[in-house]
Amino acid sequence: MLVGGIEAGGTKFVCSVGTGPEELRADTRFPTTTPDETLSRAISFFKEQEAQEEPLSAIGVASFGPVDPDPDSSTFGFITSTPKTDWANTDFVGALRDHFHVPVGFDTDVNGAALAEGKWGAAAGLHTFIYLTIGTGIGGGAMVNGRLLHGLIHPEMGHIRLHHDWERDPFPGNCPYHGDCLEGMAAGPALEERWGQKGQELEPGHPAWDLEAEYLAQALQSLVCVLSPQRIIMGGGVMNQPELITKVRQKTATYLNDYIQHPAITDHINEYIVLPALGGRAGVLGAIALGLQALE
Repeated sequence: MLVGGIEAGGTKFVCSVGTGPEELRADTRFPTTTPDETLSRAISFFKEQEAQEEPLSAIGVASFGPVDPDPDSSTFGFITSTPKTDWANTDFVGALRDHFHVPVGFDTDVNGAALAEGKWGAAAGLHTFIYLTIGTGIGGGAMVNGRLLHGLIHPEMGHIRLHHDWERDPFPGNCPYHGDCLEGMAAGPALEERWGQKGQELEPGHPAWDLEAEYLAQALQSLVCVLSPQRIIMGGGVMNQPELITKVRQKTATYLNDYIQHPAITDHINEYIVLPALGGRAGVLGAIALGLQALE
């Protein structure tokens, strides 16, 4: 059964059809502009694929947020209070249902990526784990006892507070809501604003990476203590700096200070804090996985 997937990012959309990592039959990507224009391009892509292949059995959407993922809510499938003001209160799922009469799975991009990594990637066989993305923003998705974590809405791990040493780092943070939360201090735009260069332009050994690892490790220490995950997967463009994952592992262990006595942390932290096995495809495969879940 053919499933459509939309990885809806703040800067670009990636749309694909398929059934999983071994069968992605077609994909396209385009900039995130206005809701009408962007959703129209996604709908047109799926209609073209249906004409060439077969009707879609379901669609999954892994979206930037905040979103409403509660199927019982009157605003299920909406992007809600996003900083991308043009997209605030957009009925994403409703726009798709106007054209496709199939089940639609809808969740955050990071919850989708977590679902994909659990189904096909670095968390296969585990029931409780975290997926974090460090890129234009910072977000986290969690699988807990085999179910994606939801509550009032969904996790917002990028907005937890940090210890901010103002003498070492006078940068005030750039989150429009919280200033120096994790996203405000460690997302890609914060790196660029603080150092005057994009993250990919900062050479290995630059002091940026030690500070970046410091903030990420503070967050991981808190998340380990709160959710007790079996593994932490760290994706996103900022994590492409090769030395960063090593620094994050070391600093997380230091912050935990042997309090959590488990071999996964004390003896095998290199296998505990890892990069995505699905690489840059985790997001769109997460959307496919959400579509498959909606079928179930």
